[in-house]
Amino acid sequence: MRFPPLFRWFLLVLVAALMLPVLAVFSSWGALFSPDGVSLGLLQEMSRTVLPDYLFTTLILCVLVTVGVVVVGLASALAVTVFDFPGRRWLEWALLLPLAMPAYVIAYAYTDFLQFSGPLQVGLRAALGVEGRVFPEVRNVGGAAWVFTFALYPYVYLLARTALGERAGHLLEAARLMGAPLGRRLREVALPLARPAVAAGVALALMETLADFGVSSYFGIQTFTAGIYKAWLAMDNRMAAAQLATLLLIWVAVLLKLEHRAQARMRFSASKGGRQGTQDGAAYRLHGARIGLVWAVCLVPVLMGFVLPVLFMLRPLLLDTNEIPWARFGDWALNSVRLGALTSLLAVGVALALAFNLRRSAHWSGRVAVQLASLGYAIPGAVVVVGLLLPVGWIQEWQPQWQVGYFVTATAFGIVWAYLVRFSAVALQSIQSGYSRVPVSLDESARMLGAGNAALLARVHWPLLRRSVAAAALLVFVDVMKELPVTLVLRPFNSDTLAVVAYQLARDERLGEAALPCLALVLVGLIPVILLSRTLRARA
Repeated sequence: MRFPPLFRWFLLVLVAALMLPVLAVFSSWGALFSPDGVSLGLLQEMSRTVLPDYLFTTLILCVLVTVGVVVVGLASALAVTVFDFPGRRWLEWALLLPLAMPAYVIAYAYTDFLQFSGPLQVGLRAALGVEGRVFPEVRNVGGAAWVFTFALYPYVYLLARTALGERAGHLLEAARLMGAPLGRRLREVALPLARPAVAAGVALALMETLADFGVSSYFGIQTFTAGIYKAWLAMDNRMAAAQLATLLLIWVAVLLKLEHRAQARMRFSASKGGRQGTQDGAAYRLHGARIGLVWAVCLVPVLMGFVLPVLFMLRPLLLDTNEIPWARFGDWALNSVRLGALTSLLAVGVALALAFNLRRSAHWSGRVAVQLASLGYAIPGAVVVVGLLLPVGWIQEWQPQWQVGYFVTATAFGIVWAYLVRFSAVALQSIQSGYSRVPVSLDESARMLGAGNAALLARVHWPLLRRSVAAAALLVFVDVMKELPVTLVLRPFNSDTLAVVAYQLARDERLGEAALPCLALVLVGLIPVILLSRTLRARA
């Protein structure tokens, strides 16, 4: 069924608006060929000064995070899928809890507890009778890798657990019946099956690492994201920021390609092997000291990534109740909820329009539109900010009376636009998943009964998609609540959010006051984790 031209033009404008930041960032390289040669000289100067530091620091951080998430995520996934031990079901969902913790909240919590004036070093100095530092500084690349490892290992854990749960149980049992010892079964059966899932999880974790601003800025690490904001805000050089953003986007594109290839290999492996499921009878039952070892493997990530950061944040909250701005907390929470609710509503509308168009039209343009819109979540917030502000600056110089800069930076228009660029993909994925469970025969039956596109969507699709739409709105809402880089730059005047306030208070070393907004963000983040855990249990 053909759509009216107005609807097709609307979708074209919509996708163009979502892709504008990427196009604007790449267009910055056209300035290299300008007659004045200023941009070329700028790039050469960056390559001699800051660019090597950004490359080296980012590379080292990515290597450390890769090793950390593979070791922690794969070990915990193997523990809960291959072995059977008391408390296994409880640990399966507990290992997902760090997904509720923004990485910058974990960084604030550990810094408050481990810094020179923190309770650990104060207690150790009193016990040992020394005056200097007794614990190494945590604000460095190693400390950032530690934070990212325990904040992001659930990506590897979740995908590896799913892959092993679907295909490994009976194969491991067959290997055991053939006389293979446990070590050989893990090495030659479980690990090869989990390899595509681990690669996909690592790619997702590294994309989050590259997109982070809160941890790198707070720890003073010279990563690409921190360099982009430094070039734009501190050096007032938008071309340098745009070119750094382009280099960061190339890194992310490589990781996205790796993730897609790994996902394709996972689907191929599943179609070849079939869905077998992991049964308790097929798991290797542990006894004695081995139970304690597996418990340690599973409990350490939960403690480091969720329990201890929450306790570290609760301590200043309970001790410094007089410093907590309770009156202003309501304003911060209201601003966060308002932006989250508005973005959720618009993102769901965008996703429904794109998914419905793809459902009803087999034209190649619909598939391309969905693929382009799906790239948004992989675009770091720093790239989105630069990509939106660049054309705003160009228009402002060309037609200053239009006041484009005012509407983008002083109202909610700019920040909601940036949110949609990033998080429309989240809503689109959820709604497409819902559409995959709606039989196409229902569309044909409705068409034969004379239903148009509007009636089909309202009377047939909507009742079947309500849960998927609600899940999409919830996921976008939570992501908006936790988003820091975009909110920090584009938020309207006098409309600080919980994420921004937590960052500003922590940066000013007022961690007692930062504890309340941080814990509020954690509570909001627990909602999708609980829903995800319930979904995984229903599929088990």
